Amino acid sequence: MANTTFGCPSPFLLESDYPDEGYWAYPDSFGDMTTAANWVAVVSTVCCVFLLLSWAVLPVEKTYRHYLSISLTVGVVCMNLGFVIPLAGNPEQCYDDITPNSMSTQSVCAASGFFIIFGGWAGVMWIFLRALSLHLQICWQLVVGRNFMWFAQAVGWGIPVIGVIIAFILSGVSFRFGPTCHINHKNSLADLWIPLLVFAALTIIIQFATFGYCIKVYLASLADNSASTEGSGMPSYTNSIRTMTPKQAYRRVRRVIALQWRGIAIVLIIVADVIFFSIIFVFADNTVESAKNDPTLAMDWLACLFLSKGDKSMCLDEASSLTVSMPTIGAVLFLLGMNGIWLLLLLGRWSMFTGWRDMLTSVPSRNQREFVSVDARLDDLKKDTRSYEMLSRDTGKTMDDSVTPSVVTPISPTHARSTTGSPINHDYVQMPNTDGRRTPDYFGNTARYHAPARSFSSPRAPQTTVTWDARETYARPTSPYTQQQQQDRYMNPLGMNRI
Repeated sequence: MANTTFGCPSPFLLESDYPDEGYWAYPDSFGDMTTAANWVAVVSTVCCVFLLLSWAVLPVEKTYRHYLSISLTVGVVCMNLGFVIPLAGNPEQCYDDITPNSMSTQSVCAASGFFIIFGGWAGVMWIFLRALSLHLQICWQLVVGRNFMWFAQAVGWGIPVIGVIIAFILSGVSFRFGPTCHINHKNSLADLWIPLLVFAALTIIIQFATFGYCIKVYLASLADNSASTEGSGMPSYTNSIRTMTPKQAYRRVRRVIALQWRGIAIVLIIVADVIFFSIIFVFADNTVESAKNDPTLAMDWLACLFLSKGDKSMCLDEASSLTVSMPTIGAVLFLLGMNGIWLLLLLGRWSMFTGWRDMLTSVPSRNQREFVSVDARLDDLKKDTRSYEMLSRDTGKTMDDSVTPSVVTPISPTHARSTTGSPINHDYVQMPNTDGRRTPDYFGNTARYHAPARSFSSPRAPQTTVTWDARETYARPTSPYTQQQQQDRYMNPLGMNRI
């Protein structure tokens, strides 16, 4: 800042020489604090990336992924990028002596402000949808399915896009403090802070309504002495879920909370961050605006600056009443940067780490034997020629080579007779294949069907009597009589006493 200015005593500057865009004053150590907060955001981003990669690569039994958790993590990553991008770009914060750069004068500022506002909106919307989903499941016994998923995707990403567009058009972003761009005071209360606080309030109302219902169910279960509910934790399939007894309802609610306590905790943490962040920013803006509209509130600070020749370090006590204290601002920035760490602690599981370890350390064996087909191996076929195999191992010859296959097929029709009466063996009828292998053809010829002699499927009764001949089946006769003697006994009942 210049020491002398025509028409103004040092350290003051002529207002007409600068646009009315000046903002806060803070000590030099404030920059170190904001840099530390940005590095916390880097660690938070790494945690979120680990979660997203685990959900994308590892099997679901290792991660228990869900679209509500994935979308919330993406929103937190976007908000963290608002702190990481300035750390990587190291932008110039000042446009002139008193005016900071804005989204119209620096692209890094525009990107930083966009990700902070969009990520903040996305985080608020997805914790709202998560609380709503849990409320519908516990309090209304509704199955949250595909329709709710598409509704959540439309609302969870649509409203943040609309919100960031409105904020950029009506307010804009600039370097308010530190290397990160935040929304300007102009119209910010209507286009950002009030809508965010409305959804945060709805989330709290829904969450506490769910807690109230759980307490009500628990108290009702204490007064339920019904013996019919002692042995069952859930209602039977024949009863409606809305006719559950208090103890059954309590067991169901307890089971849902046991599965969802991680999501409940992350909802409460992020809601607290958003409310704290919003209140501090709104209070800071109102404090600065009040001093701007009534300069007498800053007379002590101005007098100190005049007497100290612009040494702001000697006037920090007088400026404390005009701005939010540095520890409070630092707490807001650190809490916003830690959201990804909370996500890893609450949504992450130890099975993710073991899953990555197993995937990175397990190397497929090169000596693993390959399958010839779906359910057989070549080595097994060499040991047992009776193994069932759909493909022939003699891949160098086709059916025309007249090679008898050495593999028994699982579907081997019995000997059938052709139209000329000669037997046809369908066991090894094969068709040539393009890759050199031969596949048995079980459908090329169809054996003639002979209806059973004692079939009663037609209205006619059987006209011939079928007798059983033990010689045809090589079975031992059960009677001492010959076949002729048995026929004579059948024709002559009196012959049964003949010796």
